[in-house]
Amino acid sequence: MPDALPGYWLSRFVFERALALMYLVAFLVAANQFIPLLGDHGLTPVSRFVRYVPFRASPSFFYLAPTDGVFRAAAWAGVILSAIAVAGPADRQHALVSAVLWTTLWALYLSFVNVGQTFYGFGWETLLLEAGFLAIFLGSGRTAPIVWLNWAYRWLLFRVMFGAGLIKLRGDPCWRHLTCLDYYFETQPMPNALSWYFHWLPPSIHRAGVVFNHVAELGVPFAYFAPQPIASIAGLVTIVFQLMLIVSGNLSWLNWITIVLCIPTLDDRWFSWLPIGVPIVEAPVAHRLVAYAVVALVALLSVAPLRNMLSPAQVMNTSFDPLHLVNTYGAFGSITRTRNEIVIEGTDAETVTPSTAWREYEFKGKPGDPARRPRQVAPYHLRLDWLMWFAAFSTPDEHEWFSSLLARLLEGDRAVLSLLSVNPFPDRPPRYVRALYYRYRFTTREERRQTGRWWVRDLVGTYFAPTSLKASR
Repeated sequence: MPDALPGYWLSRFVFERALALMYLVAFLVAANQFIPLLGDHGLTPVSRFVRYVPFRASPSFFYLAPTDGVFRAAAWAGVILSAIAVAGPADRQHALVSAVLWTTLWALYLSFVNVGQTFYGFGWETLLLEAGFLAIFLGSGRTAPIVWLNWAYRWLLFRVMFGAGLIKLRGDPCWRHLTCLDYYFETQPMPNALSWYFHWLPPSIHRAGVVFNHVAELGVPFAYFAPQPIASIAGLVTIVFQLMLIVSGNLSWLNWITIVLCIPTLDDRWFSWLPIGVPIVEAPVAHRLVAYAVVALVALLSVAPLRNMLSPAQVMNTSFDPLHLVNTYGAFGSITRTRNEIVIEGTDAETVTPSTAWREYEFKGKPGDPARRPRQVAPYHLRLDWLMWFAAFSTPDEHEWFSSLLARLLEGDRAVLSLLSVNPFPDRPPRYVRALYYRYRFTTREERRQTGRWWVRDLVGTYFAPTSLKASR
């Protein structure tokens, strides 16, 4: 069986179910957040997007019917199909049944991403799509894995890790000076409760962490293509690296899906404890020919991402085709030194004066109340919270969704309010809302001991002046 890959059947079994779990998380996020953000009355409605962007530039089923009912049905269909893929009944059928299931998952999620605009502009969206597209051709559980598809997944993992390493070397000098972790845990998009402890580790540990980062991203990826057990060791090192990122912050499902992509580097010896029989049946000729064609397509489409990765002007998280088949990746090319946060407040006062009492809206994940312990939310993705982090780097004029968010709060929109943790106006909407700009930093050990707070914040200024519903229109 020259095209079969002996010793990787259990690896593929675990990989497919882990990838299906990532789809499940992604569709649950869509089911809970897509309509408030992009629905008929969302912050940036899809119905408006499809009027101006042609289908060929951003293919999506939602061009046919960009309505809340269709969005909701598609998201929950994705949840159900993902759960089926996790359970594995399709894996026991003909390879065509498995291919149809994975094709449907990929096409549904592609439809969300391609109309999701800035709310779906994250690298892990295209990463999930690229991994999901290759899964279409893995075959059923009755057939032996095909070697070329395993190598295609290792090539994807290589681009994720090595691209992230290169963007750091070319970016912020702190990566070369080994000082980035002095700031990262405090200024990352969404810290968790352990981030405070990581931030106050000794500087020598931070330096060692940056060195490990460079080894894991710039050296280890080449070993993915080595014979066993070297490839497995490289995969395990990458898993350990990703677990460190998971316990120290919230990066959505980026680290989780990277761990999933490490599974094809591990052979069946790592999964021999699973009580599952291993069938040894060669894939049909037609299946193998399709796999060859897919791998050849990946090789062809890899030219642009490879050029980008090797270019001094490397860009992060870019797709070079509207189907997101082969993409380029990278993360944290620069590290911010200080943390600024936007805090939204409202008041039910008739007029705004210097003595007006304001009440604060609280988000589910991003820092707000300095006394609130940072939450662990990943692999779940709080899209609005992440966009608020990006908005703090610029003015509200550069984020069209921000004024829409304030308008929905003034209207008391239930869908948008469901994205928040605390609504300080449960009975009726406020008359005015505003956004203030704060500088946040972690409390010191002494400050934490005395106050119990996780953050200290200082007012910087006004991000968005008080506005009423009449003014927002």
